[in-house]
Amino acid sequence: MGQGVLLRYRQYLPVTERTPLISMGEGETPLVRSSHLEGELGCGELYFKLEGCNPTGSFKDRGMVVAVAKALEEGSRAIMCASTGNTSASAAAYGARTGLDTVVLVPQGDVAQGKLAQAIAYGARIIAVRGTFDRALVLARELTARHDITLVNSVNPYRIQGQKTAAFEVVDVLGDAPDYLCIPVGNAGNITAYWMGFCEYFENGHAGRRPRMMGFQAEGAAPIVRGEVVKAPSTVASAIRIGNPASWQGAIRARDESGGIILAVSDEEILQAYTALARREGIFCEPASAASVAGLIKLASQGEPLKGKRVVCVITGTGLKDPELAARRLQQPFQESSGDLEEVEKLLGLEYVGKPT
Repeated sequence: MGQGVLLRYRQYLPVTERTPLISMGEGETPLVRSSHLEGELGCGELYFKLEGCNPTGSFKDRGMVVAVAKALEEGSRAIMCASTGNTSASAAAYGARTGLDTVVLVPQGDVAQGKLAQAIAYGARIIAVRGTFDRALVLARELTARHDITLVNSVNPYRIQGQKTAAFEVVDVLGDAPDYLCIPVGNAGNITAYWMGFCEYFENGHAGRRPRMMGFQAEGAAPIVRGEVVKAPSTVASAIRIGNPASWQGAIRARDESGGIILAVSDEEILQAYTALARREGIFCEPASAASVAGLIKLASQGEPLKGKRVVCVITGTGLKDPELAARRLQQPFQESSGDLEEVEKLLGLEYVGKPT
C-alpha cells in the first residue's frame, strides 16, 4: 500500500532509468460499493471510486506525479498550471515535495476556498487572472512556451498517462472492467485517461471487455454537449466550469469508441446528487464529483437498462475542497443547550425510564 503509481504501474508508464520514482502515496484509492443508491437506481452493482482519498484530495495527483517526475528528469526548475483549484493544489504539493518553484494561474473569484488554501499552504506563487479558466490556460501555454517552465496542465501528455492508472485499479479490484463508467467532464483529461487505461488493460489481456464511457458536463459549462465553445461557463461545480476543454477530442473519442455518451446535468441535479451521496452513502464529495452520480440518476430516470449491470461512478474530489457549499446546502440548524442532561434528552425526544434489568 502507498507505493505510488510510478512504481506500481511503471511498465505502463513512460518511466526510464532516469525518471525519479517520486510519490506521496497517490493511487490505490477505495472502490466502495453503494449501500442505497444501487437498489434505488436498479443497478446490478454500483461502486464509487473515491479519488478524494489521494494526497491532495483529488484525482489530479495521479497525473501530477508523472508530469513532475518527467519535469525533474528533463532538468526543469519550475512548473506552472492554470487551474480552477484542484490542479493548483496538486501542482503546488508536488512542487513543494520536489523543490520545484510552482506558479498557478487561477480565474479571479472563481476558485473554491478549500482549494486555494492548499495552493497557499504549499507555497505556490498564485496569480489571479481576470477572466475564465480558459483565458488562464491560454496565458499558461504562452508563458511556458516563452520561458524555461514546464506546463503541468492536462495538455501535458504525462498527466493523462498518470490518470489512466485509475482505470487499472478499477479492473484490478473488480476482476474486469465495469459495464458503465460514469465520470464528470470538465477539461476532459480524465475521461480521456480512463478510456486509455481501459483500452491498454484490455489489449494486454487484463480485462475481458471495455466499459461504456458515460461523461457528464454541467449545463452551464457543456461545450462538448453543445458542440461549441462556451465563452462564459457558469455552474456551481467549479472544477468543471470550463468552456473550451483542452482534451475535447479525447473525450469525443472515448465516447464514440466505447459506445457511450456525454450529457449535461443541471446544477440542481448535481446538488441533489451531492446531497444524496452525503446523506444516503456517507460520501462527502465536491460538487463536480457529484455530476457522475447526477448523470447516472438521470440515465435511470430515462429508462437506461441498468438491471444486472456493473456501474462505477468516479468521485473525483473530496467535499472539503468546497466547505462553503456544504455549509449552505447541507446545514441543519444547531440546537443549543446549557449542558443539562435532562434538557439534552428533551431536545432529542428521549425519555429515561431506568436501566434495563
